[in-house]
Amino acid sequence: MKKNFFKGAAIAAMAFAGLTATAQEESKGIELSGSVDAYFRANINGKNGSQSVAPSTSFANADGFALGMANLIASKKVGKVGFVADLVFGPRGAAAVDGEGSTNIVNQLFVTYDASDAVTLTFGNFNTFLGYEVISPTGNFNYSTSYMFSNGPFSHTGLKADFALDDNWSLMAAIMNQTDNTFTNLNGKYTGGLQLGYSADSGSAYLNFTYGRNSASADDINKEAGALVINPEENAAISAEENTFQVDLTTGWDLTDDFYLGFNGTYQDTDGSGFYGVALYPQYAFSDTFSLGGRGEYFTLFADGGEDDSVFAATLTGSITQGNLTIKPEIRADFDNTPSGLNTFVDGDGENSDNLFSFVVGAIYSF
Repeated sequence: MKKNFFKGAAIAAMAFAGLTATAQEESKGIELSGSVDAYFRANINGKNGSQSVAPSTSFANADGFALGMANLIASKKVGKVGFVADLVFGPRGAAAVDGEGSTNIVNQLFVTYDASDAVTLTFGNFNTFLGYEVISPTGNFNYSTSYMFSNGPFSHTGLKADFALDDNWSLMAAIMNQTDNTFTNLNGKYTGGLQLGYSADSGSAYLNFTYGRNSASADDINKEAGALVINPEENAAISAEENTFQVDLTTGWDLTDDFYLGFNGTYQDTDGSGFYGVALYPQYAFSDTFSLGGRGEYFTLFADGGEDDSVFAATLTGSITQGNLTIKPEIRADFDNTPSGLNTFVDGDGENSDNLFSFVVGAIYSF
C-alpha cells in the first residue's frame, strides 16, 4: 500500500489537484477540494487548563477541544495554463500564513504554464519544497508536527521551473522572495532554490537547497508560527544582510506492501546561527482502514557564540479511516535536556521538567 506522506507528494496531491484534468473534465469548470479538521489535546504528566504547556512546534498546541482549519482549494487548467487558489481559515491556517489584511487567508496562490511536455513554470505563492511535512493535515501521517517543519520555511513567493528529465528524474529551479517573507520583498534581495528529485513505483527522494539574503529581523523570524526562540539576546544580530543557506533531504519508500519508511534530514545556517535535525517516519498498514505510524526526531538549534539546544521527540499515531473522515489518536513524548531549553515544561505539580508526555486526537474530513 503506497504511503508517500512526505512533502513533495503531498503538495502534488493537494495543490495540483485540478491541474491534471482531462479535456472532458476541464469543461466542468473549476474543481474544488480541501479539508476541515478539529482536535482534542491534553498533557499526561503536565498541567492542563490555564497552566497547560505544549511542545514549541506548530499547530495542535491548544488545551482541550480546539479548532484546526478549513482549507478550500480551487483549481483549473485550460490547455497549457492553470491556476491554484488555496485558502485557509481558522487557527492552523492563521499560524501558517505570513500575511496581513486580505492576504492572511492565502496559503497558496499561483498560476502555471506548460512551456513544453517536460517544463512547467509556476508563478506566485506556493508551499515550500523543503521538508517532509506540510501545512494541511491531510498531507501528514502524524497530526502534530515536527521541530524541523515548525522552523520552516512554510511558503515562498516567486517563480519556479520544474523539469522532467526522464521518467524518474526531475529538477526544479526557483527565484523567490526572502525566506519567511512570503508576501513582500523587504530589501530587494532574493533567494534561490534548487531541487533534484528521483521517483519510482516504490518511493521517491528529493534533495533540496535554498540560498539567499535574509531580510527578517530576529523578532520577525521568531514570531513565525511555531518558530522556537533560542536566546533572543544572542539572536538580535540577525539582520537584513545575513546569508541564509539550507540543505534538506526528504525521502520515503515502500519496503513491503504494508510497511513504509520515510526520512527527513535538514541543516540551515544564517551566518553561524541556525538548526539541524533528522527524523524517521515508519508506517505500517494493518488494513485498508487502519494504519499505525511513528516519528522519531532529533533536533538542535545553535547560535553563534551560544550553546546548542537539542530535543528528542517520539510520536506514535494511529490512523482510522471511514470514507472521507480520518481519526488520528496520538501519543507524543518530548525530552529536552539542554542548557536554556527549547521548551519550558512543567510537571503536574508545577515544577520544571525536562520532559512532557501528551495526547492528541484529531478528526479530519477531506473532500
